[in-house]
Amino acid sequence: MSGRSEFGRRAASVVRAGGMFARSGLWRPGPPLKVARQLNALRRWGTLLGGTVVSAAARDPGGVAIVDDAGELTYGELDARTDRLAAALGRFNGAPRVAVLCRNHRGMVETLVACSKRGSDLVLLNTGMSTEQLRTVLRQQQIDVVIADAEFAEFIAAVPRTVHVITAGGAGSELENTIATAPAGPVDPPARAGRTIVLSSGTTGRPKGADRHSRPGLSPLTSILSRIPYRVHERMLIEAPLFHTWGYAMLQAAIPLRATIILRSRFDPEQTLRTIEATRATALVAVPVMLQRILDLPETVRRGYDTSSLRIAALSGSALPATLATAFMDEFGDILYNLYGSTEASWVTIATPADLRAHPDTAGTPPPGTKVAILDEAGRPVPPGTTGRIFAANELLFAGYTSGETREMRDGLMSLGDVGHLDADGRLFVRGRDDDMIVSGGENVFPAAIEEVLEKLPQVREVAVVGVPDDDFGQRAAAYIVLRDGETLDADAVRAHVREHLARFAVPRDVHFLDALPRNATGKILRRALPAR
Repeated sequence: MSGRSEFGRRAASVVRAGGMFARSGLWRPGPPLKVARQLNALRRWGTLLGGTVVSAAARDPGGVAIVDDAGELTYGELDARTDRLAAALGRFNGAPRVAVLCRNHRGMVETLVACSKRGSDLVLLNTGMSTEQLRTVLRQQQIDVVIADAEFAEFIAAVPRTVHVITAGGAGSELENTIATAPAGPVDPPARAGRTIVLSSGTTGRPKGADRHSRPGLSPLTSILSRIPYRVHERMLIEAPLFHTWGYAMLQAAIPLRATIILRSRFDPEQTLRTIEATRATALVAVPVMLQRILDLPETVRRGYDTSSLRIAALSGSALPATLATAFMDEFGDILYNLYGSTEASWVTIATPADLRAHPDTAGTPPPGTKVAILDEAGRPVPPGTTGRIFAANELLFAGYTSGETREMRDGLMSLGDVGHLDADGRLFVRGRDDDMIVSGGENVFPAAIEEVLEKLPQVREVAVVGVPDDDFGQRAAAYIVLRDGETLDADAVRAHVREHLARFAVPRDVHFLDALPRNATGKILRRALPAR
């Protein structure tokens, strides 16, 4: 690329960012002294997580940063408390490698920010992992310090003695005492930015550490604001786990916006509605199964809470069923935004309410700075409407797995491990994992296509389809169905419905009815845990 064209690309990017920041209120004028302090903080610290807290506290120290079960915390208090915690972490090997196993509360946020201020490498542990998996991660990642909620007592007891443990969660926790007894006063920016290691979801049973190495700049926020109309001082209820890429990314977006971040340690659908009403939350960050649980509440319960303040419901973390997208918007209005991506690539497409009304099964379009391509097995682009492997590139790609493994790359684009197609308007449609495809008698069957048909049955609340071994055809489709309360359905009716809409080889010969589908902490279906496969 020539210097002139590169300059033009950067200039266009700056103009786009300026327009988005103006609409969000980020460039709104303020008191000159506070604005000067804010800009000086950004100059010294940059735009990593710790720096955005320092900057937000300089501009809006009295603004409420966090609301959780323990009450409110202002940006000034958050900045001061994380300075103390960052100083305390310095007692352990200068910039220790820290693993955190916490639910959504202020202690989790404070740990993330303090590690950023310290320059510590941070490993986000998944609350759904077994004690043995967690111990393996500690060993592989060479952890110096573990910060974990006291409720994970079995894991805490199994932590090697060479690793220092700080318990969190509650007013009298060791984390609170550590912050209270650490020296007060600002800390200096670290000489080296720490890495953030996010564990893959672990649906295969072998979670891997993805290096989400920190990058300066506002490109991630620009990408989000290009599709989702977040504003300064948003009241953002983050129900998605903060240990997952999705919840963590929205925390990173919330702080530069000086948003009030509302956290609850455990998800409960009615409590979510109650919290929206009580806090006048304007944005909800969730995973799709949470919305399904809200819609499963009795109508009298759902409509007993005032949720009119809600302007945005942003989802990611697992597939959004088309029927769920439509049902939620019919109930709560056209406020739904769906992000598709992965731990390794962050988000690569975003579907707006208009996209989801037109095509409820779409994953949306790539935001500025992201390229998506559909390639065949030879790595060649396929025409619109043709299913192939999904590849993407943006500034948010991970640096590789900590084990040394990498993802397949083609001409600068990374494989996301999924298959799908683009339509003529550039909208992406995801059909499922490329290794989940069922080959039955030489015919290719995508489980997502069968699931989409079955989700339209009024009796069905949720469904998963997988391939199982078959002596005659190699594989056959098996459907696992959860019915709505009070509904009945038999296997023959399920097969007849699929036969009416899809080819013969897509009809599931095995139909299982379950009370619930096994899911991990981010709502993804654990297909390996489905019974009688």
